[in-house]
Amino acid sequence: IAANPGNPQPGDLIEIFRPAYQHWALYLGDGYIINVTPVDEGPSSSFASAKSVFSRKARVRMQLLKDVVGDDTYQINNKYDNTYPPLPVEEIIRRAEYYIDQEVSYDLLGNNCEHFVTLLRYGERVSEQVSRRFLSAFPSSSEATLTGCGGAVAKNQSGITIGCSRYHCCTSFSIP
Repeated sequence: IAANPGNPQPGDLIEIFRPAYQHWALYLGDGYIINVTPVDEGPSSSFASAKSVFSRKARVRMQLLKDVVGDDTYQINNKYDNTYPPLPVEEIIRRAEYYIDQEVSYDLLGNNCEHFVTLLRYGERVSEQVSRRFLSAFPSSSEATLTGCGGAVAKNQSGITIGCSRYHCCTSFSIP
């Protein structure tokens, strides 16, 4: 990660490197970002972001990038621009501003911080981070199989099936 992460522009995706995962935000301009944080937490921090992993609800907050990053590092990462065309910047910002201070549902696999900001930028919920971690959890062909949605599917001990394509995580569903 470069010591100088660059000069973010409105609508850029910001990847923040926490000790065990990446947190995602969208740059609004003038030093501010929008991101999701746990409902019952104040300002974002590494701990607060980690806590959101176990929460079912999140609050969308507009905060200073420097405050959210804290002692961690970050980079501008519009990594899906070659796959999905970004919406016009004015549309991205308008959509982002609509969500400020709103409570939203949160799901690590299907509706996390990366899904949120990619929805704002591209109009698509995308999280390669979830797909990569999911696929690494089921490395053998006996545990994961390819399906019509183009991804891995695995059934856990509770009978819940989780499926991911390369970029999209499908909704969890039960198999009888």
